Amino acid sequence: MTHKLVLIRHGQTIYNQQKVFCGWTDVDLTEQGIKEAESAGQNLKKAGYVFDIAFCSVLKRAIETLSIVLDEMGVEKLPIEYSWKLNERHYGDLQGKKHEDVAKVCGVDQVQKWRRSFCERPPLLLETDPRNPCNDEKYCDIDKKDLPCGESLEDTIKRVTPYWENEIVPQIKAGRRVIVAASGNSLRSLVKYIDNISDDDIVGLEIKTGTPLVYELDDNLKPIRKYYLLDNGVEEPIELFKKG
Repeated sequence: MTHKLVLIRHGQTIYNQQKVFCGWTDVDLTEQGIKEAESAGQNLKKAGYVFDIAFCSVLKRAIETLSIVLDEMGVEKLPIEYSWKLNERHYGDLQGKKHEDVAKVCGVDQVQKWRRSFCERPPLLLETDPRNPCNDEKYCDIDKKDLPCGESLEDTIKRVTPYWENEIVPQIKAGRRVIVAASGNSLRSLVKYIDNISDDDIVGLEIKTGTPLVYELDDNLKPIRKYYLLDNGVEEPIELFKKG
């Protein structure tokens, strides 16, 4: 039996457009981001996709993207599981700062390491910083020791993959058709785990905004095929994730 899993990164946001470190900051989709989500929903509908359950981060940009996708598909009552464990990588003290401004102080190479490396953590937030999730009502029910104040991709993987194994995998193995809406680095974490991508190769992985990434998995949830679903049902095969 082949299982189809759909991953979708949120549509373009204002911070994507302005090249600002976003992390757990809640920002809106741009007009382009809204159109990306609309197109994704239309393409999934045309290609005959149906879902039994959705998983989504608690960040507004992922929630809005998933909502638009489902609206375009004509889906009204789909069970949705929201979790902070699918949130974007937490960029610590870099959040809200432009890449170019940080580069002027720390250097372009350091900015690239913070953005793409596997184990490089950003400067951490103080507990008193209003950007710290401990000070956000959205996370008031989460134990403070579990909430990050800055993460590497390695750290992000450590929270995303247990959620995948404990919450998402059982749904797929039960035969349910799953869509996951999240952010670039949380999805990079999932893809790294599913595809067994090395720590070095993950540095070059970039996932398109607002474009369904489809995995066809075998009964052991090993990848058979992977591709982006484009306009008119066109499947863009992905043999290797190349450096961007």
